[in-house]
Amino acid sequence: MKRVSTAFVLLLSVLVMSSTSYGRDENPIPDGPYLGQTPPGSTPEMFAPGIVNTEEFIEIEGMFGADMNTFYFVRRDEKEVYSLNVIEYKNNQWQKSVVKQKVSEPSISPDGKTIYFANNYIERTNDGWSELTNHGEPFEDIDIMRLSASSNGTYYFDTYTPKLDTAIRYSRLINGKYEQPKSLGPQFGIGRYNAHPYIAPDESFIIFDSVREDGQGRSDIYISYRAADGSWGPAINMGDKINTAHSEKNPSLSPDGQFLFFDKRTKRGNEEVNIYWVDAQIIETLRPK
Repeated sequence: MKRVSTAFVLLLSVLVMSSTSYGRDENPIPDGPYLGQTPPGSTPEMFAPGIVNTEEFIEIEGMFGADMNTFYFVRRDEKEVYSLNVIEYKNNQWQKSVVKQKVSEPSISPDGKTIYFANNYIERTNDGWSELTNHGEPFEDIDIMRLSASSNGTYYFDTYTPKLDTAIRYSRLINGKYEQPKSLGPQFGIGRYNAHPYIAPDESFIIFDSVREDGQGRSDIYISYRAADGSWGPAINMGDKINTAHSEKNPSLSPDGQFLFFDKRTKRGNEEVNIYWVDAQIIETLRPK
């Protein structure tokens, strides 16, 4: 019987290790809630570095699904193609997959059954997700960037225009049809632009980003609370714990109400942008007494 050389054994070990090791974007995901991540406090932290946020790609627009067992985020690859990715807890482990290619600006319905992309949406089916469907009237001629839905189906959305001067609007579902969009109020049209709204499922508050004179930097995150009479209060800057001299955008709240997610861009454009999370207690701290 021939003896196997030490060099061959070492080479075989290296090959086996290489075939089973994780690449930078294939780090093992710890078990446990929130992708096994240690929750942050009042200071924002990068969410799931090496798992969601990677060095190779740009990751933005993170959000948990209704059951807290799905985390969706948009990734821009080396060819600058955007896609919606999901990390889902299945068969007792977190698993990654791609939901839809060439999409961005997502938001998810409170029941987790619909994902909105600007003027389109997809719905969960027995086999996964449906094809993209257009919202149709009365949104057909509106250049929506991000649309967010409340539990009763009311849509809140921004509008892209050359001057970026359109206030955030809403449209209620009445007798199975959406009404003509209405302005949420003048406080939602101040500054350079008002974009990427997140509406609380019960419509008690709305969070969005805007460029304003009272801001901390290029783009800040603001919040407005709804009064008992249905009117909306002033847009409140969420302060220097959330906002910095950089650009903060795309807020969303985890369905359990515990954490606020948002993007932080530390260079102009998309050169450096990551998804952050922070304790959502700040929402109650800022609520008018």
